[in-house]
Amino acid sequence: MIAVFPGQGSQTPGFLRPWLELDGVRARLEQFSQWAEVDLIEAGTEADADAIRDTRIAQPLIVAASVLSWELFTQRVSTPVDGVAGHSVGEFAALAAAGVIDAETALRLVGIRGRAMADAASLADTGMSAVIGGDQAIVEERLAALELAPANFNGGGQIVAAGAAAALAALSAEPPAGTRVIPLSVAGAFHTHYMAPAVETLRSAVAAVTPSDPALQLWTNRDGSVVSSGAEALSLVVDQVASPVRWDACMQSFAAAGVTGLIEFAPGGTLVGLAKRALRGVPSVAVKTPEDLTSAAELLAAASAQGEAE
Repeated sequence: MIAVFPGQGSQTPGFLRPWLELDGVRARLEQFSQWAEVDLIEAGTEADADAIRDTRIAQPLIVAASVLSWELFTQRVSTPVDGVAGHSVGEFAALAAAGVIDAETALRLVGIRGRAMADAASLADTGMSAVIGGDQAIVEERLAALELAPANFNGGGQIVAAGAAAALAALSAEPPAGTRVIPLSVAGAFHTHYMAPAVETLRSAVAAVTPSDPALQLWTNRDGSVVSSGAEALSLVVDQVASPVRWDACMQSFAAAGVTGLIEFAPGGTLVGLAKRALRGVPSVAVKTPEDLTSAAELLAAASAQGEAE
């Protein structure tokens, strides 16, 4: 059983409202807000789509929701999951779930990351677009011709292109054969050379952190491999700011490891959708509201029972 944590773009207006009905959640989110230097309660309940699109807000908001839902889940279950992975900024929630860093460190670092990436994005008119379908080699050839970078290899026939806004417009006007191009609601060309200034800012912040080695199996976006060193895991999430997200490789590794189920923590949905195409037949739960924690616990219990039977 694997726990996964989503990346930027998974947030929607008001998605934290049902979570605030639970005892202790408001106080916990106030703590998170202090660490991340973002009013997460206002962002997750009252802010509109444009406001939470801001990288400074979106990244801490997503990681806070993931960490919060993970904490609530672990209070309900006695058997831990087998491993964790995060997509892009979701790797910070995965590091916290694996015990590499604590929640405070995760929120402080992701606050710094969000601000640094927003500052880097402001230096040029850039963006990202999802390219759905088509032949991967032909898609990559078209991106190279437009001087765009493949920023995310998401699996299931999806590549995210990133780069100059004008080049993305040209990609939409003349997409590769057999593809659909969907502009994404993000504020810059993340996971490309445009983010180099943010890498250095985050590297300086991480230098003050003393990580622990993962207590759970931890997969990296770099190439889908398992990372056993906490120091290496932190170094990889720094480099990943300006390098491609290989979620396709992560899912290939999940399959090779014999994954029995997948739980995507809040704000869930995106990664479960990708898994349904790339990990066919693997049961999954997307945690969107507190009610979904029950379904997640039931899925984990069923997988544990099956493992004991075998």
